[in-house]
Amino acid sequence: MTIAPAPGSTSRSNILAYLVAGAYFMEMLDGTVVVSALPQMAESFGVQPIDLNIGISAYLLTLAVLIPASGWVADRYGPRAVFGWAIVIFTAASILCGLSTNLWFFTAARILQGVGGALMVPVGRLIVLRNTAKSDLMRAIAVITWPGLAAPVLGPPVGGFLATYATWHWIFFLNVPLGLLGFVLTMRLIPSGQAEGAKPFDVLGFILVGAACFGLMYGLDLISRQNSSMPLAALWLAASALVAAVAVWHALRAAHPLVDPWALRIRSFAVTIWGGSLFRTAIGAVPFLAPLMFQLAFGLDAYQAGLLVLWVFAGNISMKPFTTAVLRRFTFRQVLIGNGLLNAILISSYALLTPATPVPLICALLFASGLTRSMQFTALNTIAFADVPEARMSGANTLFNVAQQMSFGIGIGVGAAALRLAELWFPGEPGKLPLVDFQIAFGFIGLLAFVAILDMVGLDARAGTELRIKRAGAK
Repeated sequence: MTIAPAPGSTSRSNILAYLVAGAYFMEMLDGTVVVSALPQMAESFGVQPIDLNIGISAYLLTLAVLIPASGWVADRYGPRAVFGWAIVIFTAASILCGLSTNLWFFTAARILQGVGGALMVPVGRLIVLRNTAKSDLMRAIAVITWPGLAAPVLGPPVGGFLATYATWHWIFFLNVPLGLLGFVLTMRLIPSGQAEGAKPFDVLGFILVGAACFGLMYGLDLISRQNSSMPLAALWLAASALVAAVAVWHALRAAHPLVDPWALRIRSFAVTIWGGSLFRTAIGAVPFLAPLMFQLAFGLDAYQAGLLVLWVFAGNISMKPFTTAVLRRFTFRQVLIGNGLLNAILISSYALLTPATPVPLICALLFASGLTRSMQFTALNTIAFADVPEARMSGANTLFNVAQQMSFGIGIGVGAAALRLAELWFPGEPGKLPLVDFQIAFGFIGLLAFVAILDMVGLDARAGTELRIKRAGAK
């Protein structure tokens, strides 16, 4: 699948980066746009709003389980063909989601969407990596990863608007024109390349990684359900941890592991996997919990709740022009620790909000949270591949994508589980959740954000120095 960048191909690599970013935006938006419409969808399906967590988690879980195989599939069938078919599958599944009449049909359609998403973005990311000169690589990665910041906070207001002024079905039909446009641009812009002989498929590694991811997400889902068995959920989580340990043991000994852990030897990469995953888990829970709190505890409608969450996106956008200057002035270690502390404090502050809190103060908190969220996300994604050798870039990319998708999925699962546990202690009326349940959930998510910083304390102060200088000169 390797495609060497042609001389003078900077403009083409930029175009490819924006195309893949557009696909990533569509995928990430679809993963969060349903949050504001959960009460309406739950009423339509005849279930509780929090029960729809299984539909969201199934989508993100499918991404995490199948992403490890994306590189092998692209090598076997060719990157452009795989990327194009992934867009087709994703778009067709979106139509099925919009036509869903019950929770299980919706969940099945979301799994099919996950199949398309698992191939769409990782393969597109590899295409960009292998069509981009080393000097332009970090800029291309920044373009690709930006939708990961924008989509999760744009999703709630978009979903709230459609659920309030149309119907929730249009949340998914919105992907149809985007998918058609993406497919046409793929056929026109992505080099055809040639399918290469793929390495032997690591069947055992695929089964182990998939089983570990499934067990973790299913265990969290059991905790979030009403009348579920907590011992059974604990058993699933313990079994998932055991299988994960076996998967790591296998990957360290396999000749061609599907998920190559080699890059974890590099501290600047490892910090984006361990501490970075905890951070992404925390910020992944916020777009799930905040709209529900504003609707179920504050009494706002879906659109009003979405507009409030939009202030997080405003913070993301406002911070973007200053990230380079911050990274030039401070080391990555200083940024990740100092900004990480601010982010953890602000997430914890969500637990102090009440319906009596002045709206400008709520907006200010959400805006500040968006500022720190953007800075931390950008710093982690920038330093991730700074010290990874070219020969190990593909394996590091696969591992990074698995960790990123899994942590966002875990964020939603952890948020739902925290709500359910809080509800056991402080039950509310049927179909409603008291404010104290959300306060407990946000307190727990804030604690995760604090724990994430511990991993970053051990980062070398010189980590990413060369990259910081290059970025400063490039800007």
